[in-house]
Amino acid sequence: MNITSYSRKQIQEGLDKAREHHGEVNDHIRVLFAPEEINEDNFERACDIYSRLDMSNYETVVIVESYDEKLDKKLPMASNSFFETSLGKVPVNDYMRNEFCDEDDDFFIHDEAFTKDISLFQQLMFLQTLSDDFEALSVQIADPDPAIVKEIGYVLEEVLASRSALLIFSCELDNERKEEFEKVVELIESQNESGLMNYLNSGESKIEGTTAFIAGIIVAQKWGLDLHFLRGKYEDYSGSLITGYADRQKIIFS
Repeated sequence: MNITSYSRKQIQEGLDKAREHHGEVNDHIRVLFAPEEINEDNFERACDIYSRLDMSNYETVVIVESYDEKLDKKLPMASNSFFETSLGKVPVNDYMRNEFCDEDDDFFIHDEAFTKDISLFQQLMFLQTLSDDFEALSVQIADPDPAIVKEIGYVLEEVLASRSALLIFSCELDNERKEEFEKVVELIESQNESGLMNYLNSGESKIEGTTAFIAGIIVAQKWGLDLHFLRGKYEDYSGSLITGYADRQKIIFS
């Protein structure tokens, strides 16, 4: 059972509980790394990152996720005028969607990868609990080619740098794979982009949503953000090691 079956009250209670532990919201968050599937195993982790947001800082939320199959349209974006969950409808930022498509030929308004089971709807449940005044965009990466991953990272960085936008990258790495996580941390801290691309291309990654994860790292590094992946009290939990957020500082792992 994932979060799409939760009530607004259940989600709000989880957010309130999480906020008691870390205090005030963080006005400088630009990027979130959230699990692809949010369920009872990682709900507390997800509440931790989402409870740090003040949604009044964002006009648009862009949710980026990986698609399991390779498609002719490398970076499809749903054609919907709104997205709908049990908590209501969220309008799509059509102007920004067209801007992405004009920016590069690999972005297409195309629905082949768009289904009711994608991570978008799970992320929206948190966002709608926090606010009823924002627009959203869905971007899927339907080709694992490192060139495509670099491209989406660069385009997102360029289009959104001056916008009041939040980027959410859906990805997860099982909590048992701490050695792999530490290897990834080392590549990120050393700003070894070629190493990250080799890691992606090698097929060794056990990250679900590897392409979305690396695209998010590229954006965070381009913006000079401080990356925080949740550790400490979550060490023995099931759920994703790469749940975290990035704000406007330098790269640090806490």
